[in-house]
Amino acid sequence: MKTLIPASMLALGLAAAAHAAPVNGTGNVTSDIIFGAGNANGSFTGQTANNIEVGLRAKQRFPAANIFNYDGVDTYTFDSTVLTTNPTNRSVFNFEFSINVDQDDLSGSTLSDFSYALSVDQDPGILTNFVTVDPFNTFGFFDHALGTNATANGGGISSSDNPDLITNMTIYSVAQNSQNLGFNWALDPDAPGTYDFRLQVFAFSTSDVLAESSMRVIVSPVPPPVPVPAALPLLASALALVGFMTRRRRAA
Repeated sequence: MKTLIPASMLALGLAAAAHAAPVNGTGNVTSDIIFGAGNANGSFTGQTANNIEVGLRAKQRFPAANIFNYDGVDTYTFDSTVLTTNPTNRSVFNFEFSINVDQDDLSGSTLSDFSYALSVDQDPGILTNFVTVDPFNTFGFFDHALGTNATANGGGISSSDNPDLITNMTIYSVAQNSQNLGFNWALDPDAPGTYDFRLQVFAFSTSDVLAESSMRVIVSPVPPPVPVPAALPLLASALALVGFMTRRRRAA
């Protein structure tokens, strides 16, 4: 079950041009990565606007590593040939988000003061087919790591269920998560292709976009090496021999 975004909000939100550039000019989000110790900060695309920081990134998940392959604008690229190492129904990459609604630590805003939309492309082809949910008001989406600007790496708290999440959102100002296309998105996570993502923060119960981020993830095999014609090594040897004989004649 997914909670869909109101039609008026969705229409305006998806029509708007989502922001794509390294968040904060550095790719680092405030304060750190709080959903798991050892996960590195950086390589987030997004924006800080209206004192709200929104970041998206993709990360290599199998084999697990802090590898982002970020182009510095909005695109992340991964090699599908490593898909043989991933478990059944898991994509080679995770998509990760960070939302901070009190970026300057002065407004006193909490996550419950805003509305949200997370759009995930279900079509690995060049077309986009978004499924959009409210990541904080959808059944089963409650394991976000929550914290504040002072929360250290891996120090976020997780809620036990959706009602607990709603309560915790009145306390905390930062939310992060790391998800996989194989978790709950009704598509083949092993399929190479192009996937688009969009994350938006709205003024509460309105269609006014306050901050947003978008990114593209490309999963494709590394091009095979160009084969060397069989005659090429023989030609190189012959040329080397001719050069050697020429040098001998000049010496004589």
